Amino acid sequence: MGNAIIDAAVAAINEKLGGETFDGSAKFEIEGEGAVMVDGTGARAAEDGEAADVTMSADADVFQDIMSGELNATAAFMSGKLTLDGDMGTAMKLGGVLS
Repeated sequence: MGNAIIDAAVAAINEKLGGETFDGSAKFEIEGEGAVMVDGTGARAAEDGEAADVTMSADADVFQDIMSGELNATAAFMSGKLTLDGDMGTAMKLGGVLS
């Protein structure tokens, strides 16, 4: 069964990628909703326990603000609204794509 927030996140990230491939893998965990995996094939719903170079976690409101451009991913991280676990360089690359 699909999750509307995850489905919308997958669509939004794929749109921002614009057909470009992403070098590396990043998982975006949306608290209480699920996770999105971004890798060389684009964005998709992540499987439970799927590993990535970096895992970013935020609540749905923060994630939606980042996707809409209202909140910069770096600012979200600096203010503690977004947490990172893993490779900071990969996270920065994804932040560049999302902004």
